[in-house]
Amino acid sequence: MARSKTSKKWLDEHVNDPYVKKAQVDGYRSRASYKLIEINDKDKLYGPGSVVVDLGSAPGGWSQIVAPVVGDKGKVVASDILPMDGIMGVTFIQGDFTEEAVYDEIVNALEGRQVDTVISDMAPNLSGVKNTDQYAAMYLVELALDMARNVLKPGGSFCAKVFQGVGYEEYVKDVRQSFNKVLVRKPDASRPRSREVYLVGKGFKG
Repeated sequence: MARSKTSKKWLDEHVNDPYVKKAQVDGYRSRASYKLIEINDKDKLYGPGSVVVDLGSAPGGWSQIVAPVVGDKGKVVASDILPMDGIMGVTFIQGDFTEEAVYDEIVNALEGRQVDTVISDMAPNLSGVKNTDQYAAMYLVELALDMARNVLKPGGSFCAKVFQGVGYEEYVKDVRQSFNKVLVRKPDASRPRSREVYLVGKGFKG
């Protein structure tokens, strides 16, 4: 089947992307690793000993950089619908965290420890229908925020990928209800034409 012009353009862009090439050289599973590295450099979301929940973790680009930083005294619990190859120091739970059984499994894996940081790089499977995709994306980040509210300790942090569009402004207001400080980040590794930004919530009100 012939590739559409759009998918060919994406493929060409992806292959020539400096962050894709850099990830291959640095041994990272995803170019997304650089987004979190930059955000954490600015916002100090996690450090040695932190307990972190990574939602939408596959292929593991974020967990891979968090685990060595939090170290043996920290904990990383990652989850995704898709499979993910194992990472030392990361507990991975495959399944749809919108289902109660999977959600409970994530909570149980925390072994009673309160969470310092919830990170989410989740995105829905895109249908190509702009509004449908936007609603699906907003649904996921709303659920990520719900989980953060349930597991974060007071003063904890939250970082989620959000697509600007319908529901975005309301979502930002919702995040502000729960955090003392809310920042919008557009890391260098985000493609300029992408509508994605990262919302960072600092100082969970509990």
